[in-house]
Amino acid sequence: MCALQPVAQAQDRPAINPLYLMPADQATPAQVTQMQQRLLDWPQLQRYRDENAALPPVAPGAKRVVFYGDSITEGWGPTGSERFFPGKPYVNRGISGQTTAQMLVRFQQDVIALKPAAVVILAGTNDIAGNTGPTTQAMIEDNLHAMVELAQAHNLRVVLASVLPVSDYPWQPGVQPAGKVTALNRALRAYAAQQGLVYLDYHTAMTNKDGGLDPELAADGVHPTPAGYAKMVPLAEAAIARAQGR
Repeated sequence: MCALQPVAQAQDRPAINPLYLMPADQATPAQVTQMQQRLLDWPQLQRYRDENAALPPVAPGAKRVVFYGDSITEGWGPTGSERFFPGKPYVNRGISGQTTAQMLVRFQQDVIALKPAAVVILAGTNDIAGNTGPTTQAMIEDNLHAMVELAQAHNLRVVLASVLPVSDYPWQPGVQPAGKVTALNRALRAYAAQQGLVYLDYHTAMTNKDGGLDPELAADGVHPTPAGYAKMVPLAEAAIARAQGR
């Protein structure tokens, strides 16, 4: 008789968003709306459709850059705002809560179709949190590699960002993400070197002794404060300059 295998430790198991396990009669109206929206438009292709159509052509001599990601990117501020690189031809296409699988689906319309010179990709933390179901590191890497390959096929320069430090997710406690983030970032750094991409290392510059973010950089431990974004800006600008200089 075969011995039973030990149950995997929590840090070894992909996380599952508790919303997927919740009985329907226990969900709040906001949670029901969220699930309905996901069923109707899972990758949220409608989110930026009007803004994309209204985006003016790139000015002569300018180099458009698309910042592509989840709430950490979206929270930087909308395109053209004083919070998001004022005066720069940068476009924000972050969507809160998204995982790499959702981002891959909308990459054509929200990045390639905008004809940027470069794209800054920051994604993966919501996959680790299990926002769209159990996801392994290999699955995250596959989705990010596919986005990079699409960008390269259209001659876009790619800045591949590290996942920001996080020691706990308020909406998904117990995942113990710090080690998973470090492992994913190690793989992303190696992939960037192999592919000749610019690796944007937010993690090293922002992590604390617990592998997370200090409260002054992220009050909830995940989403940057103004001070957190202020720390990210020069890192992003330097990475973009390196990418455009190649």
